[in-house]
Amino acid sequence: MLREGGASSNTGENIEARRDWIIRWSLPRAGGADDDLGENVMARGHHRESNAGPSQRALRVGELIRHALSDMLTRGDVHDPVLEGHLVTVPEVRMTADLRLATIYVMPLGGRDIQQVLDALERNKRFLRGEIAHRVNLKFAPEIRFRVDERFDEAERIEKLLRTPAVQRDLKQEDKE
Repeated sequence: MLREGGASSNTGENIEARRDWIIRWSLPRAGGADDDLGENVMARGHHRESNAGPSQRALRVGELIRHALSDMLTRGDVHDPVLEGHLVTVPEVRMTADLRLATIYVMPLGGRDIQQVLDALERNKRFLRGEIAHRVNLKFAPEIRFRVDERFDEAERIEKLLRTPAVQRDLKQEDKE
């Protein structure tokens, strides 16, 4: 029997209680022996799927960086002739799990001069990173890299596929059934 201080009145009972506790916690859990307890276990036993996507914090920080960068580009805070002559859309910012790297997807309005705009952003990367650090309150200013947003091209490709005669024929057959 255990007392309030945790000491046992009988050492034999204390040993039995410890042995039972050790056995109970060393047995496989309800999921069986094949539980995935390797790299996907987080602190305090929270499990996370490997394909679960970014965390809520990573999404929020990415959105804050997107707003800060869009604001800088809209107001003309970046003094570069190429950027001043283009309207640049920032549709998405993806953060790594540790919030140390921000991949910023950009697309100039109309899709023209993409490489020139990317080069201008790369030239001003240090200034932009410093401004992001001032505007977004983070422990570390994330490294930034710029990529072309290809979602518009992908959407156009899918639209073309949907307009092909073969797909139209299949859609008409489904409507009849």
